[in-house]
Amino acid sequence: MPVLSRGRHRNPKRGACFMELASYLAGERWSDHPACTHPLLAALARLVNDNTGDGQRARLVGLVPSIIGLAGDDLRIDARIALRCATTALPVAAAERQLALAVSVLAAEEMLARLDGRPSGRLSEPSRSAMEQVPLAAAQARKFSRAARITEKGFRRYAAPNAVQLAVVGIVQACVPDPDALLRDLLAGAIADCAALIGERDAVSAPAAAVAAPAPMS
Repeated sequence: MPVLSRGRHRNPKRGACFMELASYLAGERWSDHPACTHPLLAALARLVNDNTGDGQRARLVGLVPSIIGLAGDDLRIDARIALRCATTALPVAAAERQLALAVSVLAAEEMLARLDGRPSGRLSEPSRSAMEQVPLAAAQARKFSRAARITEKGFRRYAAPNAVQLAVVGIVQACVPDPDALLRDLLAGAIADCAALIGERDAVSAPAAAVAAPAPMS
């Protein structure tokens, strides 16, 4: 079994990053960008892997099987990952990163509201709690967000990946006792969010597929 380490590896004998190990377990071609996982979730996993200390990286191995099969093009997946990242990092990040993370929280909440057909401007409890801990950045972010409207394409290409990158860097550089544990919890939470969302999607689509299928010939 390959051993987790930083960066990309030519083959399993040289070690593996988190997503290379996932490709190995999924039976795919050796890659750190396997098809078995949503691209943004895979990006988060690679960042967590590479920014976790060598002595703690082995603790990530148990999460690898749970990331396999979490794929799809539903933009809500991107929004959930971005929101999890931003709300986790915002309360602990340095002041210079708080505005960008607060904007990421609002952008993800706005996108989810739009996709779900809900009124915009209402925050979930994790978002509200995170924003309350950084009132100055939150106020500035609300002013900025009122003047900008992000497109779905822009969110997927730029805003969501930026939130993931900002969050991981913010946690790594934060003055917290155990950033490695916080990174692992972030990845575990994002995996759970994606599993729940994809499970809901599959549960809804299954009855529809059953109705659409032709009745068997007697």
